[in-house]
Amino acid sequence: MSQAKALRRGYAARVSDRLWPVIAVLVLATVASTLFAVTIGAVQVGPAQVWGIVADRLVPGSAAPTWTPAQAQIVWDFRLPRALLALLVGAGLAVVGAVLQALVRNPLADPFLLGVSSGASLGAVLVFILGSSVLGGLSLSVAAFLGALLALVLVYVLAQRSGRITPARLVLAGVALAYLFQAVYSYVLQQAQSGRAAQQVLFWLMGSLGGARWEMLPIPTVVLLAGVAYLLFQHRPLNALSSGEESAISLGINVTALRVRLFLLTSLLVGVLVATSGAIAFVGLIVPHTARMLVGADHRRVLPVSALLGAVFLQLVDVAARTIAAPQELALSIVTAVFGVPFFLWLLRRRG
Repeated sequence: MSQAKALRRGYAARVSDRLWPVIAVLVLATVASTLFAVTIGAVQVGPAQVWGIVADRLVPGSAAPTWTPAQAQIVWDFRLPRALLALLVGAGLAVVGAVLQALVRNPLADPFLLGVSSGASLGAVLVFILGSSVLGGLSLSVAAFLGALLALVLVYVLAQRSGRITPARLVLAGVALAYLFQAVYSYVLQQAQSGRAAQQVLFWLMGSLGGARWEMLPIPTVVLLAGVAYLLFQHRPLNALSSGEESAISLGINVTALRVRLFLLTSLLVGVLVATSGAIAFVGLIVPHTARMLVGADHRRVLPVSALLGAVFLQLVDVAARTIAAPQELALSIVTAVFGVPFFLWLLRRRG
């Protein structure tokens, strides 16, 4: 065995040993960030009160009330659903980013940068403004899914040159299509009869969890859990594809069929998430790279770590968006851009 191979195996063993401690820390961080997100706000509610309110709602009479009815309503009806939705959206966007980076073999791939989120936003805006009946009865999530799928297919086709995906063309095609979709839905919003409604939709499009309610959680929860479970079973094909199409083909992987399946799945995930939270930038770029720094490039480790990191990251971003300019609330993409733009430039410089 050569010295280089021995070093690589030693590094892989060290990374594998770090996996479970990293996951344990991230699980604790997820619980802590959720509790932090629920306690912070204009009305202060202590951690013990939060636990008591949740316990009392799940098992009535299990905790002696140390809170007011207003505090109970704020925690249960508004803050807790919002914190859980942030967890789901952050985890989903991070996982989608990790998968897209493997599918197109580009470290800059991200649902927002590739125009996938903008395509999903266009579908959602059409349902918001025109109504479901005008679009043949399409629901918000289905319209967002179709928009995301259209964007992803167009980016993939435009990025190819002589049958190969060129990284620079991929990013440029994604940015161009994102501007196109944004122009279309901006025109639709401008023509809307209610200016106030259009303004609210524009704010939502930049990422907002302010409308989170319990009834919004089941669909993204089911889709995310099923999607991540399926992707974990696909970790070997994703690892092979990350090494190059030739490596994947030599291992007997049908690359075209794999891309079609995973494009459909990632479009579904983005569509469902955008339908609940709007388009949030840079989560799918920052988090997967951070996960690889912690546990290596194997997708069996990257996907769960990305999901947990994304959940914690977006919950903290949402807290910042609620508190930085309180009582006014910032759009989430404004906050994520503070971290995402420097990270994007660092990646460009690092990758040449």
